[in-house]
Amino acid sequence: MNALPFFVVTLTHATWEEAVRCVEGLPSEAIPELRLDLFPDYEAPALVHSLARRCLVSCRRSEEGGRWEGTETERLARLLSALEARPVWLDLEWDIAPSEAIRQHGPHTRLLRSVHVPEGVFDLEARMDQLPEGDAYKWVGVASRLSENARLKPALARARNHGIQLSAFLMGPKGLPSRCLQRAWGGAFTFAAPDDGPPAAPGQLPFSTLWNWRLHRLNPNFALCGVLGEPVLHSRGPAYHNARFQRNFKDLLYLPLQTGDAQEACEAMEELGILGASLTAPLKATLPARLHLPGPLNTLWRRTPSEPWEGANTDAEALGQFVSSRPKGVVLILGDGGVAATSRVTLEGQGFTCIQASRRHPMTPGAIVSSAPVGVVQATSLGMDAADPAPFPELLEAALPSLRWAAEWIYKSDSAFAQWARIQELPLIEGAELFEAQAEAQARRFIEGCG
Repeated sequence: MNALPFFVVTLTHATWEEAVRCVEGLPSEAIPELRLDLFPDYEAPALVHSLARRCLVSCRRSEEGGRWEGTETERLARLLSALEARPVWLDLEWDIAPSEAIRQHGPHTRLLRSVHVPEGVFDLEARMDQLPEGDAYKWVGVASRLSENARLKPALARARNHGIQLSAFLMGPKGLPSRCLQRAWGGAFTFAAPDDGPPAAPGQLPFSTLWNWRLHRLNPNFALCGVLGEPVLHSRGPAYHNARFQRNFKDLLYLPLQTGDAQEACEAMEELGILGASLTAPLKATLPARLHLPGPLNTLWRRTPSEPWEGANTDAEALGQFVSSRPKGVVLILGDGGVAATSRVTLEGQGFTCIQASRRHPMTPGAIVSSAPVGVVQATSLGMDAADPAPFPELLEAALPSLRWAAEWIYKSDSAFAQWARIQELPLIEGAELFEAQAEAQARRFIEGCG
């Protein structure tokens, strides 16, 4: 029996012509999923023929996130019509017995049996005891906490040990570990969004991202690292660290691990055996405190899951590297979160005097003028959205006559603060520069200290 390729790419394009162009660029390790419910105006056999039969055909009901609007009888008839073109795989729901008409296509078309369960339901082990007729199996749940991903590992290992083609993962941003660690945990395949189309389900990542992370090459020795915080799905960390792990032949995978709760983060680190973590807001102080480490920190690592955590603040190292040659004097820090605290400690350690302004601790323009700051550090969250304004514009205007340099922590977008600094021709420490410097220091800890 031929196995499903590891990557199943759901065709979610606005037009069928776009979908066909996407399929033409897929490697042999990927197979398209033809969702008949997404292309209702086309004859099913014609769609299969245009993909040269090499596809997984499905037709999703609305309760499973699909767009099928007809009756169940009509849906099954549409699936059966697709079989006339002999696709290599057909997705049939777990609770539906294959009809004789479907069985007759067995020599040409293999059956994937799938089930989507509600949030909070974990019946995979029980379902493994009574597998329906089929050639491969897909179980999909919903993640409400990061640690829940670990609940799928025993069933996936069991499937691998018994030669069963199974994919079991959780939807939503907190389900990313189960989607990405399928191969390492024993899963046979995983689902991806097309690079030029929207995701078909919450938490589905673009194919090129999963390909670049080499998820199809993971083995059971791979361990997990990641960035913990909220939001983190935009993070450049996975692209940065996974490339370095690969160059250094480390069996580590780095993922965005979204949670703003320190207790949830602690549970995930233990249940998933996480070996390295980058910390971002709001966890830089709260998570180290739960681990009895002095904070704020942005980097945690350990050799094995049974060893204690070590910590560092590579944000401080990066900022210190850039400000060491800047003119000394008073520095205005905007914000009062973890990044602001790190900035203050770092600057004062290098001989600067700091004043700080935030919504909770406002300053007047007159106080800024009398302080005559030589530098300003933007340490608020403004700029995470490209449409965000610059923070405290009246304070920036008051500080401008004495300013000789500026620093921006945001690296996601070209922030309004960074644009303001350039317009004023202030030497600017860019957020991207700070990110690269702190990430390089993190990578060194992960590569040398994890696994």
